[in-house]
Amino acid sequence: MASIIRKPFKYSFKNATIIIVLINAGIFLLEKMFPQIQYFCSLNVYTCLAYKMFWQPFTYMFIHGSFTHVLFNMIGLFCFGLAVEKTVGTKEFVLMYLLIGFAGGIFSLAVYYFLGLYRVFLMGASGAVYGILLAYAILFPRSTIFIWGLIPVPAPVLVIAYALIEFFEQFFSFRDGVAHSVHLAGFAFAWLYFVVRFGINPLKVWKNAYR
Repeated sequence: MASIIRKPFKYSFKNATIIIVLINAGIFLLEKMFPQIQYFCSLNVYTCLAYKMFWQPFTYMFIHGSFTHVLFNMIGLFCFGLAVEKTVGTKEFVLMYLLIGFAGGIFSLAVYYFLGLYRVFLMGASGAVYGILLAYAILFPRSTIFIWGLIPVPAPVLVIAYALIEFFEQFFSFRDGVAHSVHLAGFAFAWLYFVVRFGINPLKVWKNAYR
């Protein structure tokens, strides 16, 4: 079983990152013309389970509520996704991105169900993008990211800081309209992806990089 799970894909690079960005941009334009798309494709406990819209834990990651929402998600995906895709290959990258996003959707569905949050409509690629950010920090542990183009921060430190912020916000700004749980899920499932798929412990990678 382990050999099947860890069987590598044949390397190829097909610019899937840009294709995913364009797909999200195109769907956002369709949302402006046909707003009902959000109702059918964003993730909602009631519509997903009662009306059997079981595609929602997958499609929610392609739906965005505003221009800034899709813009910042796609900027993040473009900035970090290209480097990750070039390193692991397009097939691995697409599997990673979609699996992290889907797992985040299933996790959020369960959380919202048990908390009785039936009116919440979850949308956005944030969970998958946060997972790609973690992947970038694992693959390029000594990379430096400049916050606002000015403040240099090592990639692992940025990831840990984001995770702590999201954890704090989840419990102290629970109803601020931001899906902090799916952001944390993105980090968690990306972490598991590297452990299970590659046999890589991110903590060991970061420890070795900064000895």
